[in-house]
Amino acid sequence: MASTFTPLHDRILVQRLEETESKTSFGIIIPDSAKEKPQQGTVVSVGKGKSNDEGKVFPLDVKPGDQILFGKYSGTEIKLDGADYLIMREEEVLGILKS
Repeated sequence: MASTFTPLHDRILVQRLEETESKTSFGIIIPDSAKEKPQQGTVVSVGKGKSNDEGKVFPLDVKPGDQILFGKYSGTEIKLDGADYLIMREEEVLGILKS
């Protein structure tokens, strides 16, 4: 249902990769509060682009479906239709992963 959400301007909607269960080599399970969240995700939707003072719009380099890397504290966590997403500016994206 998040595909009906369109970010404004140069913002993108990202679904973070699923966290895997973490265990130490001794079998101790690390609780969610102590785990690092993945800094990789999939772009769900993008805004129209950034505009300059004259009103010219520059399209974004990322597009829906791209696998991206982003900074540890990038974006704002939001919940849409019961699912967790990040909304961030394109400038917070560190790079696009190609397979």
